[in-house]
Amino acid sequence: MRRPAHVLAKGIAITSGTITSAATIMVLVFAAFVTIPFAFIQELGLGLAVAVLLDATVVRSVLLPSTMTLLGDWNWWLPPFLRWLPRVTIEGDPEMEPQPEPVPVRADD
Repeated sequence: MRRPAHVLAKGIAITSGTITSAATIMVLVFAAFVTIPFAFIQELGLGLAVAVLLDATVVRSVLLPSTMTLLGDWNWWLPPFLRWLPRVTIEGDPEMEPQPEPVPVRADD
């Protein structure tokens, strides 16, 4: 059940706008905490802003696609004690996809 690389690229392309927008808002809000005159809040805001920025850029843009490509089928491994979880997919089960109807061929063609 190997997933092709274009599937990873499509998934990242679809979610990148949402992740970037959310990360931008979070970084700006946390960076605004630096303007508060309490040292603890300034440290917390700076730390969270840097953490979200690193997560949105380095982790989700570089590490996630590269490790998913390297691990291949191991990405989808489920431990035996979690086999009771229902299998939910967005794409649907490939075996359950409807097949196109055959086109009848006339004998005089």
